[in-house]
Amino acid sequence: MRRFRTAAAAALVTALTAAASGCGGGSATKSGGSNDKPGELTYWATNQGSSIEADKKVLAPELKKFEKQTGIKVKLEVVPWSNLLDRILAAASSGQGPDVLNIGNTWSSSLQKSKALLPFDDARMADVGGADRFSKAALAATGAEGKPPAAVPLYSLTYALYWNKKMFRQAGIDGPPVTWDELVADGKKLSRGGRHGLAVEGGNPVENAHHAFVLGKQHGADFFDENGRPTFDQPGNVKAVKQYVDFLAEDGIAAKGNAEYAQNQSVKDFATGKAGMLLWQAARTSLLAHGMKPDEYGIAPVPFQDRQDATASGGKTKVNSMVGGINIGVFNHTDNLDGAMKFVSFMTSTKEQRILTDAYGSVSPVLEAQQAEPRDKDEAVLRSVLSSSAAPLPQVPDESKFETLVGTAVKRLFADAAAGRPVTEKTVREALTKAQQQMGK
Repeated sequence: MRRFRTAAAAALVTALTAAASGCGGGSATKSGGSNDKPGELTYWATNQGSSIEADKKVLAPELKKFEKQTGIKVKLEVVPWSNLLDRILAAASSGQGPDVLNIGNTWSSSLQKSKALLPFDDARMADVGGADRFSKAALAATGAEGKPPAAVPLYSLTYALYWNKKMFRQAGIDGPPVTWDELVADGKKLSRGGRHGLAVEGGNPVENAHHAFVLGKQHGADFFDENGRPTFDQPGNVKAVKQYVDFLAEDGIAAKGNAEYAQNQSVKDFATGKAGMLLWQAARTSLLAHGMKPDEYGIAPVPFQDRQDATASGGKTKVNSMVGGINIGVFNHTDNLDGAMKFVSFMTSTKEQRILTDAYGSVSPVLEAQQAEPRDKDEAVLRSVLSSSAAPLPQVPDESKFETLVGTAVKRLFADAAAGRPVTEKTVREALTKAQQQMGK
């Protein structure tokens, strides 16, 4: 999910429309699958680890277990994020593809509309133990509300606030901020000697869209109305985007160079002590890879607008993360429908969930798997956020277009701020209005 590529998001809706036309136009695609080849399965996994080879090492022994249990051999292909969407679209159009595949959960509604995947109606959901096995937040990111999920949750992720313990001690700060005002105040104390309080990935549209969504929720706004129409430039969203860009523009707690960051440079800046705080999803593996030790950083929930929201048991504005993650689905043209369902059930079993999410540093969306002791402090925080204050991105077919357009508008505002051009409510509203107008094109 983290490796979701911007170009792929931009192309998703248009391309899926074309793919859907292929599905419904007498192509080779079958409807509802078959059991023509019961002895084998093809599985497209997403790249979750540090490399394709690392993923194969994680998955190979698990697939052997499945083969031993069922007699079904699984042909694994780990597909890079940069190619995954194109591969899905080609498979949906031609009918030549895997039996089972992973998808980024933000693609769910678009793929649901395309009918490329078998819907998990009540009967199929019962085959994997029922909807009650999964966390509500993760299940909400499987497609449009009121429709059978396009896939079921496999790995879950949320955002968290990472903070540098040594830099906090040196600045006289007792602990992580709970509100954004506190984060800005702490960030100003940390911004000295060439270091900054917060690292942001301002050149990454997807990252920008995620933060705009969360801050918009905290301001009581949504980027789509109940009928799925875009509402990008409503006041709460304008406040959200301006608040995020102001970390660089007005507050000065993010470095101007962050406006160009789009390749995870903010993670390295945090790990190497150039920035005191970072907003990221499951950063542990990346931080360790950059040489940061586990006891050198703390992890806490992303701040809220005020402490009342932080301590509330619920409510519309109690949101501090989008629901990130990976879903697993069955292609509509599978020639081993029964085997595909057995495999989805196997991968989402409690036992396999503990093995796989430990290997990838993610959170299991299966509630029973979450009852085990957290493997580390990171998982404890991510689990808590997932269960109490994470919300799915808009489950509309044009969601990916939203990420691209709003995220790119924020990227340009960051560039304006870095160049010394003013970022005001007026310029933010104009940028969001322009993005909203592009939704219909």
